[in-house]
Amino acid sequence: MFNLEKLEAWSEAIAFADQVYRITRAFPDDERFGLTNLMRRAAVSISSNIAEGTSRSSRAEFARFIEIATGSGYEVVSQATVSRRQGFIGQTDFESLSGAAEKQGRMLCGLKRSWEVA
Repeated sequence: MFNLEKLEAWSEAIAFADQVYRITRAFPDDERFGLTNLMRRAAVSISSNIAEGTSRSSRAEFARFIEIATGSGYEVVSQATVSRRQGFIGQTDFESLSGAAEKQGRMLCGLKRSWEVA
């Protein structure tokens, strides 16, 4: 088991990516290389950057990867907003994604803070 698998933020990021994949399956085929791809890549980027950050030896490097992961969460919210406005997702899915992204952001902030103090 890798140390990152013990991190709740990483597990939540994997669950968030699963949620994004589930929601984007219903997107129109012509969005496969548009919003579908963008949202999926941004969602997967969160757990990937947490993973890469945990492999770094300095706190500053770790913090930078957590910042990138946080930014990827914001990207998903922005892309979900466009998706909602285009009618690809409903309000319920939008609120679910936004809420999960907000939770993820709080967890990442706490994770970053815990490494700064340690």
